[in-house]
Amino acid sequence: MTEHQTVYTHGHQEAVLRSHRSRTAANSAAYLLPELRAGQVLLDVGCGPGTITADLAELVGPSGRVVAVDTSAEVLAQAAAHAAARGLDNVVFEIGDVHQLKYGDGEFDVVHAHQTLQHVADPVAALRELRRVLAPGGVLAARDADYAAMAWYPELPELTAWLDLYRRTARANGGEPDAGRRLLAWARAAGFAEVTATSSSWTYATPGERLWWGESWAERVRSSGLASTALEHGLADTAALAAIAEGWRRWTVEPDGWFAVLHGEVLARG
Repeated sequence: MTEHQTVYTHGHQEAVLRSHRSRTAANSAAYLLPELRAGQVLLDVGCGPGTITADLAELVGPSGRVVAVDTSAEVLAQAAAHAAARGLDNVVFEIGDVHQLKYGDGEFDVVHAHQTLQHVADPVAALRELRRVLAPGGVLAARDADYAAMAWYPELPELTAWLDLYRRTARANGGEPDAGRRLLAWARAAGFAEVTATSSSWTYATPGERLWWGESWAERVRSSGLASTALEHGLADTAALAAIAEGWRRWTVEPDGWFAVLHGEVLARG
């Protein structure tokens, strides 16, 4: 572990990975897709269970290749199994720290980081390292949620308590939960000469979406890295976590329930 590395607030429990496995290049990296072409060499940082990674490997294949890194050997094994099940042979999965990568200068045409920079202690240092491994003329793509910008209806007090708890817990771990709005500033501070900033969102408003999203968070509030860190740091007790989880379950059955997650995005060059 380097001096910069932080604790991953969510952890890698099944409820977390179940949410992450819903991510695709289409719903999580659409801003990057016009930049991709066959033959590129791509680095995917913080790849998680590998669903986005596999899509990216298909898009740069068959002549291109993808190197995907994460800090968890367990989640990398799941990602490798997912890629193998899809018949992909142009992607490798490796343990790696975004602050200190083992790759050479200018090795990658594309560097992709989805929901990664919000969890690192020094995102500008991480971006400098990603810039180092990026080839001249290459593009860095980063996308992160912005928790303070999340919005929902009805305005249940338990969800307000959840947001406050999550932001305090993430910061206790050394991260920045409101990363989306900061990506432009971080990329500029890291030395990128050309940065294009955009945003996009996920929305959960159908009965099925509400049930899936709300139950995921109800479970995560009780039994994930968020819960263990909150308890360890005295940010909540088990009764408070149970109340927040119950609020999430109440939200899932609200006929007018709506939840939106805003993400900041950057494409950076130079």
